[in-house]
Amino acid sequence: MLKKLTGKNPKDYEYAARCIMDNADERLFAELVEKDSFLFDFVKQNVAQRLENATNDHNWQSVIPFLKYYSPYYEEFIVSTLAKYADDDLTDKMLELLENGTIAQKTYAAKFFSRIQDPLSIDLLKEYSYTLNDYLSANCAIALSAMQEKSSYNEALEKLHSGDDFEQLAAVKFLVAYGNKEAIPFIIKTMKNSSMAENIAGEIPYLDSIFNILDENFENGLLIVDCIINGLGEILGLSQVFDFELFEVLEYIEKKYEDSRAAVVLLNAREKFETLTENDEYLFDEDKNTKNEINDIKKLLLNVDKKDLLAKVNAELKEESPFVFTALEFASDLMAIRELLKCNNQTIILKTVEVLKNLNNLDDTAKTVALLKITDENIKSIIRAL
Repeated sequence: MLKKLTGKNPKDYEYAARCIMDNADERLFAELVEKDSFLFDFVKQNVAQRLENATNDHNWQSVIPFLKYYSPYYEEFIVSTLAKYADDDLTDKMLELLENGTIAQKTYAAKFFSRIQDPLSIDLLKEYSYTLNDYLSANCAIALSAMQEKSSYNEALEKLHSGDDFEQLAAVKFLVAYGNKEAIPFIIKTMKNSSMAENIAGEIPYLDSIFNILDENFENGLLIVDCIINGLGEILGLSQVFDFELFEVLEYIEKKYEDSRAAVVLLNAREKFETLTENDEYLFDEDKNTKNEINDIKKLLLNVDKKDLLAKVNAELKEESPFVFTALEFASDLMAIRELLKCNNQTIILKTVEVLKNLNNLDDTAKTVALLKITDENIKSIIRAL
């Protein structure tokens, strides 16, 4: 029956969809959800539409047992069905599931309350906004936003000031799901000072497009792109290049390569995509569309002369530049690099020492200058060991 439901023959899939809905076939729906990772997205979208088409006034309650099996691909179908037929009894049932149900049931219920905005759900939505399950947390934030519940938004902004990187990232995810673009400057500020900058950067485009951020603040937009590039293939999935519109974004940045900041980001991107395309382990499990996009981005980045980009790197070899760490990866001017040993940022000094070591230019004088500026004993130990 599952083969018929996911197939191309209208007679077969319409019959299968009616059987699932008319018989509340929980077993078959569970099997469908189990196949999520094996089915193409367009197939799952088709199945959701087929189930919706087979839903009517007489069988809509069949989706209630399906709540035990969460899938983001069938969430819209299930929640929209429940919202369409919602009454006080169903709302009470969904409230009970939000409080005492399984994670799957809570996740569907949270999304339900973004449509049926019952104030009685607010406390539970706030409680589950920071669970380990990203779908549940996101749905809670979406529902709270739909109800214009401001205290949870303000609490998330406060969490950005936490000294805990994981708590900051959870707050960023909440704010992105909440959907208020006014939070972007605060998120970017957190990103600049976080050891999880790549993770945070990868969330921002789901709140607002990188193009909008580049237009509003070119440097901030470039920094987000730089962090995304650093995270690709390790922290961020390669298929996310589509979500980020990365080809188009880099094409836009490439036109501004005369800007030293843009040049550094383009160099970083060029090196990353050369690595991604020259090492089978990165692309082996990716689909054809992702592989093609990665290769297209690489070709795009080869359009600008690397020498022209490298000539602009020195302009970012300064303590106040947010691109100094990336610039150090490509710098070769030894005098300009050694000048950074005199800065006040101990992390930059350590990075500079490591770069000099790689360039075979770490002499006793450089070490001495560095150690005189360092107060952190751990960093001192690392430098002495180089």
